[in-house]
Amino acid sequence: RCVEAFYIYFHAGRVEEPYVSITKKRQMPKDGYTEEIEKEVGQAEGKLCTHRSAFSRASVIQAFLGSAPQLTLQLYICVLQQEVTVARSIFMVLSLLSIVYGALRCNILAIKIKYDDYDIRVKPAAYLCIFMWRSFEIATRVTVLVLFGSVLRIWIFLVVLLNFLGFCLYPWIIFWLSKSPFPENIEKELSRLGTTIVLCLLTFLYAGINMFCWSAVQVELSDPDLISKSQNWYQMTVYYIMRLMENAFLLLMWYIYKTDFYLYVCSPVLVVQLLIGYCMGIFFMLVFYQFCHPCKKLFSSSVTEALLSCFKVLYFICQLHKSTRLTGKVAVKSPENSDEARGSSKTIDSQNGSIHHSVSSNA
Repeated sequence: RCVEAFYIYFHAGRVEEPYVSITKKRQMPKDGYTEEIEKEVGQAEGKLCTHRSAFSRASVIQAFLGSAPQLTLQLYICVLQQEVTVARSIFMVLSLLSIVYGALRCNILAIKIKYDDYDIRVKPAAYLCIFMWRSFEIATRVTVLVLFGSVLRIWIFLVVLLNFLGFCLYPWIIFWLSKSPFPENIEKELSRLGTTIVLCLLTFLYAGINMFCWSAVQVELSDPDLISKSQNWYQMTVYYIMRLMENAFLLLMWYIYKTDFYLYVCSPVLVVQLLIGYCMGIFFMLVFYQFCHPCKKLFSSSVTEALLSCFKVLYFICQLHKSTRLTGKVAVKSPENSDEARGSSKTIDSQNGSIHHSVSSNA
């Protein structure tokens, strides 16, 4: 692909192309109106776009199935040896940049797939926000997994297995609940077994991405394109709340079971720094979706509205739980209150009887 892409690029424009294709794209709405623009795409340009799309997908696969395990392993070795060599630090920086670049490409691909009908232009501020968001999120996640695995080496396999199986089976569970027919139009030459293998590999990659960060591309097996094109704020909110709770729990277990090996580390400060780092990643994510997203004008609701609605749902659930608890307490105390009321009525009746008797004797 690289050789062919360079060959097409350097020979473009020398020979007149036999035919061109016309694509129609809509601009972002301005003052409530959208314009449709027609563009001629030559054969060479179309092939270059195909190669670029393939390179983007390959960078995502390489980042999360190659660089992410490599970064985790190198950091684990540094923790055990209590030493960070120059060569290992270079490898870790390159691995982290590779993962961040793959996550950035995943975000851009998700935007282009979801809004394929529009002419999308990503500004430098959006790239910067995505880079900061993914850097904080991935770096803190890898560090938390390494710290937990260094003191509880057996339990880390259970944590990784549960995360991986949960995210790998989630698209299949949703597909089974939707009762949609099995997708047959992925590739004409593939048999049913081949299609199943392709879908399993797709969910495998999806689980590998969600192990380390939020997957901007949500797999939906019932969709013809296998990708959900809706912006699900609730799913994203639940993911980040659960991931923050999981990171906090893993750090708490590391803090409880840490050995004398970590005497040179100020543990409370490290825990706070990691939690703040993950929250910084969430902050840059909110800034991106609120101000820098290239298609924010097409959102049915903004990030702030989605967060307010999520908080309202959580508040309603808490209030409902409190009301049920109060109702239970009142139901438990009601027999006691009835006995007290009966006792007080008996004393009032006896006092009235004694008063009536004294009045009659005086008369």
